[in-house]
Amino acid sequence: MNKLLDFFNLSNGEDDKATVLENVTANISFRGANLWILACAIVVASIGLNVNSTAVIIGAMLISPLMGPIMGAGFALGTYNFELLKKSLKNLANATLVSLVVSTLYFFLSPFKETQSELLARTSPNIYDVLIAFFGGLVGVIAITRKEKGNPIPGVAIATALMPPLCTAGYGLAIGNLKFFAGAMYLYTINCVFICVATFAIVKLLEYPRLVRKDKRRERQITYVVTFLIFAMLMPSVYFAYRLFEERKFEQRIERFLANEFTDKGQTIVYKKTRFTGEQGVLELALLSKRFSREEIAQINEKLPLYNLRGTKLLIRQDTTDIKEAILSQLKNERQMLNEKDLLIARLQKQIAGSQYPNSELLTEAKILFPGLTDLSLSDHKFNVAGKQTSATVAIYAGKAALSRDDTAKLRQWLSARLKKQQVLVFERP
Repeated sequence: MNKLLDFFNLSNGEDDKATVLENVTANISFRGANLWILACAIVVASIGLNVNSTAVIIGAMLISPLMGPIMGAGFALGTYNFELLKKSLKNLANATLVSLVVSTLYFFLSPFKETQSELLARTSPNIYDVLIAFFGGLVGVIAITRKEKGNPIPGVAIATALMPPLCTAGYGLAIGNLKFFAGAMYLYTINCVFICVATFAIVKLLEYPRLVRKDKRRERQITYVVTFLIFAMLMPSVYFAYRLFEERKFEQRIERFLANEFTDKGQTIVYKKTRFTGEQGVLELALLSKRFSREEIAQINEKLPLYNLRGTKLLIRQDTTDIKEAILSQLKNERQMLNEKDLLIARLQKQIAGSQYPNSELLTEAKILFPGLTDLSLSDHKFNVAGKQTSATVAIYAGKAALSRDDTAKLRQWLSARLKKQQVLVFERP
């Protein structure tokens, strides 16, 4: 039994306590280089969230120095070092404020303000985030109390993810979405509190020396504060986790209902949208060819309770305009719509397919002036300008590399002279 206990003994490989406390104290300050590193990490994380790049976000987590003051607070509580606690909380508040200012400024200036999935993931914390923060904090504090620090520290920085919630909070401020801001700050607070609680637990377990004499009254006060913080963070996250669980169950029931009542009967669903509010849900559908009468829709709605979907309402969109608007809305929400330039070029390419211009001959001649060209197609295109219809000749080219601005202008001038056209518009094929 003693051998088994010794196998799990955290004192094995432990570093000198005075050295650990010295290192922890040194890492809580945010001045000079640490402040610059924090600001740069915030910008990198904000860019990663902005472009939806997980790799960039992970890089920002690795260079972030935010763990220092949080663990400092945990050590301060465990050793009753209230001067260290005050210093840790002050530095954490300063770091939080700087991070919010930098991220808000970045997203305010950024031309891309779409809500990416990486941003959305930081706005609805739940019990799983609590577990990640606590056990990640345990690994972190155990690692820094070892003589050999090993690999856990970078993993802890990634797992506990302090930077992304702060950047998401800045994004919420920049676009004026207080719900995003509140959700992200709640996740950030969860991470801070439970990393601190985990640190406090390990410091007590390893019996770090107290700064002051044993004081039962002060111990009770700290215990009450820690307990209050745990419950204050835990209860909302349990509720959010329950909501997430209910939403997942709702989606599973919907999928089973759709499979049994539609897809297994050979009907193709081209649009689907669900809304779940906790007490009732709404399912919107559009099918490829099948049209339902009111009586048939009513009969299908009556089957919903059989799939434990009581209170859910089924709406089947059958009007062509409604279906088109719904599908376009879904594409926009998923950011799959082409931008206006791509749509214009697609239309131009379709028109060029029926063009009467000698495209092969023009390409041969153009290659003499621009050897890098591989394709050149021209067609006339009609525009509406100020209510009046006008037309212009449009050229779309492809090449080994995009033409420079000067070469594009030369190609435009040559085509205008060659075709005796006053205006020729030149585009590069995407």
